[in-house]
Amino acid sequence: MSRPMVRATASVPQNSAQTHRPSRLPTPGGPPAPDPSSIPRWQRPGPVRTTLRYVILWALAAFFLMPVYVLIVTSFKNPADVSVTRIWELPTSLSFDNFSAVLPKLSSGFRNSLALSIPASLISALLGCANGFVLSKFRFPLSNVVFPLILFGIFVPYQAVIIPVSQTMTNVGLRGSGDATGGLLGLMLIHIIYGLPITTLIFRNHFVSMPDALLESARLDGAGVLRTWVDLAVPLAKPAFAVAIIWQFTSSWNDFMFGAMMTSRDSWPVTIALNNVAGGQSVPFGQAMAGALLVSLPTLAIYVLLGRFFMRGLLAGTLQER
Repeated sequence: MSRPMVRATASVPQNSAQTHRPSRLPTPGGPPAPDPSSIPRWQRPGPVRTTLRYVILWALAAFFLMPVYVLIVTSFKNPADVSVTRIWELPTSLSFDNFSAVLPKLSSGFRNSLALSIPASLISALLGCANGFVLSKFRFPLSNVVFPLILFGIFVPYQAVIIPVSQTMTNVGLRGSGDATGGLLGLMLIHIIYGLPITTLIFRNHFVSMPDALLESARLDGAGVLRTWVDLAVPLAKPAFAVAIIWQFTSSWNDFMFGAMMTSRDSWPVTIALNNVAGGQSVPFGQAMAGALLVSLPTLAIYVLLGRFFMRGLLAGTLQER
């Protein structure tokens, strides 16, 4: 015997549906959008406020770029047109005489700085990667003491260690003429050691956000600590490597004090060669500006190549879901 099916229908009054319709839909997975009427009047963006904000930002950007403008304009001027009174004027004709005159004076310094900065930044980044991986994912006796001691090196200024470093490098034969490389090897060692605290901090912050399930999977597959670091940690640390390499390359490339103390004349880095161009009694402003522009190009190229990973690496480990 079949039972009759009863269908229940409910009707919603049209006026009630219109009354309770939300004015602004909340964002999926986030807090509801604020009602514009609840924002104070002085906080609401207006045309005058927006225009004033952009004017201030453009003024600050122009003020910051004034030295860059003088650098570029003076570099491409004819040497006869370079003077202090006409430093803001545009060049009457495009000239490369300043570059051709200063490049032979900087060529050996470029080679020495490249031979110093590239290995120092790569080795320091690899060692910092290993330190950061171990300190963030493994617990060992006094592990809570080792990391603060490493970080303490960040706050030690160059001037505080220049005398003991000089004496140590002289005793081991890695300073000046006592070294076959003219002191470049000892200078590279200084930058590697001095860069370890900051690179360790960068990689430790990066590996903190790595899920522990990846390490457990590698352990189940029979991988040890070294194999896990090589096959798992290093490929996943590209943003941190970008930050560490940019930092270390810039630091070693721009170094002047240790370069003057550690190296002999034939092994001077490019910063000392540039100082010799502008440090005479009669300063050739055109050559000095052209040399400064050439010296800044390698660090600018490193940032252009690795800059897309820079902010990602800086923020690694800081934005975590709780």
